[in-house]
Amino acid sequence: MTDRRLVRISLLTALAPAVWGSTYLVTTEFLPPDRPLLASTLRALPAGLILLLLTRVLPRGIWWMRATVLGVLNIGAFFYFLFLAAYHLPGGVAALVMTVQPMLVLLLGAVLLGARIRLLHIGACALAAAGVALLVLQPQAGLDGVGVLAGLLGAVCMASGIVLTKRWGRPDGVSLLAFTGWQLTVGGLVLLPVTLLGEPLPERLTWTNVGGFAYLGIIGALLAYVVWFNGIARLPALAASFLSFASPLCATVLGYLFMGQTLGPLQLLGAAGVVGAVVLAQRGAGEPPGTPPGTPPASGAEGGRHGDDEEHEHEHGRHDAVSGLGVHPSSLTAPPAAPAPRPVPPPGPGSVPR
Repeated sequence: MTDRRLVRISLLTALAPAVWGSTYLVTTEFLPPDRPLLASTLRALPAGLILLLLTRVLPRGIWWMRATVLGVLNIGAFFYFLFLAAYHLPGGVAALVMTVQPMLVLLLGAVLLGARIRLLHIGACALAAAGVALLVLQPQAGLDGVGVLAGLLGAVCMASGIVLTKRWGRPDGVSLLAFTGWQLTVGGLVLLPVTLLGEPLPERLTWTNVGGFAYLGIIGALLAYVVWFNGIARLPALAASFLSFASPLCATVLGYLFMGQTLGPLQLLGAAGVVGAVVLAQRGAGEPPGTPPGTPPASGAEGGRHGDDEEHEHEHGRHDAVSGLGVHPSSLTAPPAAPAPRPVPPPGPGSVPR
């Protein structure tokens, strides 16, 4: 992957966590209070059903299990822990807790993807955590045990979802919209009974609440996750995970613009640290995990499906080109070689040449 293409894909993928950075603002200002399960369900399930109706494709075989696992990790459990942390912690503390996610991706990627753990990437993780701390923490920020635990579990879910999505890829013939729809629907269906049984519904919803739910479902889930899963498919797992730091950056900017929060020298220094960490994480991102520089990529868990597709398309194109000449490809095989002539014995004494 060229540097220019890597930058383009990274910037596009970063739009998803940038949108997610608005979750704290929307949750606290537009949604009913203390309803993390309801917010999670209404963010996931309607968006997933819309995509299923548009694509009309369901999983097959082992992909029923895989879609369920990915839907729970990427959507259902992650959404719940994310909203639970947002309701129990200040936005800055919640964002800081989530900074353990790239380190988890680094460790899981080494186990499941064969990725190398580089000192550079460990340093990028530390720099990102320090940058987020400077960016979002306030002196009066308090800690809540439930919120911290929810943030950590959310980071575990997201890291596991990123690595497994990278390892399993996407089934042949399934569009990105269908793949996203499976996960959003599964996540929403898992959350639905838990919401109905474990959380009272609000007595009434205002139009402000409806607008907040619509924003989180259409922009924050349907569109954002299509962009996110496209980026995971094209970028190394660790590089994609570092792009999630666009979320606290966006949250800080929105807090400054709409919630009266201030931006001082420490916050600007923290923002620079986060950006620097993201840039460091992209170094070597064009190389397949565990592959020495200069080694051609081999088909495997991450690239095998695309390689097989290219080989199939090449063969299919050759078949079409030959068929267009009115000749069946099987007739182009080399004809069998003619049998060698039998040796003629030398004439014996008294024989007459003919």
